[in-house]
Amino acid sequence: MSETQISYLAEKVFIHHWPKDSPLWDESLQKKFDECINKNSNSKKIIINSENILIENFLITNLKKIGVSVPFFKNQCTMIFEGQFENIFAHIHITTKSDDFLNIFNQLMSWKNNFHD
Repeated sequence: MSETQISYLAEKVFIHHWPKDSPLWDESLQKKFDECINKNSNSKKIIINSENILIENFLITNLKKIGVSVPFFKNQCTMIFEGQFENIFAHIHITTKSDDFLNIFNQLMSWKNNFHD
């Protein structure tokens, strides 16, 4: 299958420790995620390749349990998944409110169906 790349800006990204029984994160990593991603109101650059997702400078690999949706009554697209950053595991929510959210949704669904079924 050919390499696919999807690139867009997300207004909201939230990364948290998951699953509960995985090794806990140290405080410096949590602080880094909070400052750069979770509590940062700037749009975040998202680049999705067949096997990984780059959120700003954080490379997420080992992708699992990927869900993509357009919530009722909202003009936005949300992707939720599990992944790995370096040696830690995380649950990640990415939301875009772009005017192009339906096109992004369609690209994400095609990527998910081609690479992660």
